[in-house]
Amino acid sequence: MRPPRRLGELLPGMATALGLEDEFRLARAMASWQRLIEERVPAAVGATEVLEIGHGTIVVGAREPIVAQEIRLRSAELLDAFRTAPGGLAVRELKVVVRRH
Repeated sequence: MRPPRRLGELLPGMATALGLEDEFRLARAMASWQRLIEERVPAAVGATEVLEIGHGTIVVGAREPIVAQEIRLRSAELLDAFRTAPGGLAVRELKVVVRRH
């Protein structure tokens, strides 16, 4: 009998086997971004969402202009942290758009 394994250890292989590798990588990157916001910009928790990641750019939606401005002001710090975070990606540019719900 094999020792039990954590689900998190199995998911990457399962995603690859199912042809969902890109979707899994995107989901991990989005979760990583949310963790960064929680750690570094707590006032923006629940007020931002990743809209798109691709071609070296992350596009983030903000619910209020003041939140968008805060994210823009801290973009260099956030991009550096995102590049090195578990599940993060090496993006070079951050675009923030205001999307009121």
